[in-house]
Amino acid sequence: MTGGGSGIGLECARRLVRDGASVVLTGRTPERLEAGAASLQADLAPGARVVTSTGDTTDEEAVAAAVAAADSLAPIAFAVASAGRGGLGPIVTTPLEEWTDVLATNATGTFLLFKHAGAAIAARGGGSMVAISSIAAAVTHPFMGPYCVSKAAIDALVRQVADELGRAGVRVNSVRPGIVDTDLVSMIMDDEAVMDSYLTNMPVSRTGHVDDVAAAVRFLLGPESGWVTGTSISVDGGHHLRRGPDFEPAARAFFGDDAVEGRVPPHGTA
Repeated sequence: MTGGGSGIGLECARRLVRDGASVVLTGRTPERLEAGAASLQADLAPGARVVTSTGDTTDEEAVAAAVAAADSLAPIAFAVASAGRGGLGPIVTTPLEEWTDVLATNATGTFLLFKHAGAAIAARGGGSMVAISSIAAAVTHPFMGPYCVSKAAIDALVRQVADELGRAGVRVNSVRPGIVDTDLVSMIMDDEAVMDSYLTNMPVSRTGHVDDVAAAVRFLLGPESGWVTGTSISVDGGHHLRRGPDFEPAARAFFGDDAVEGRVPPHGTA
């Protein structure tokens, strides 16, 4: 469970623990992982365990170690790629480092988990892997370019890996949450104009809860979805039916009118 110390990842772990599973929570912050693990203890079945494994999702050795830790608890059958990060800014002013870091965390991190967990799950006779994608993979979010591209890449990776590993009994899917009340989006939820644009574009007009997403992940991991693979399920109040959120006021405030309107000099010119 990458990104398992809080938010959506931790709630997905809670669903699995309540079903009797042992889980490995991974993330970059030991204190957060330990707090998350402690919050799961009351739901543990007899003999089940929660283990933490500190590491960055872009570090292949750390991801491989986390998969090995999971396989040592019990034959590994499931994996959830929940680690992610966002960002705001016009494409024309986005630093290369920002672009690279967002894609590394979201897309490359998912690839590394699918690579190592997929091989282990296939060796154990099959199972299921789920990635946390986003509504940003389905509809554009102006001024969130790297994030949108990274989430679209996750959904493409899901289809590719599902096609390759289906013959080994491994199913692969993703969930596309809309705006969910977590630490990751706290700044967005504090912006009244941006939140209004989210809610206006939702047929079921409310913010999501981590449990909304965890329920879909649990379905995709379990036997109830045994004939479902290579798909992306939107859990967003129907937001994907309309248009993405309007970040323009926030982008103008942070980056200025010229950047928002593309009026910046080419790189290396005055």
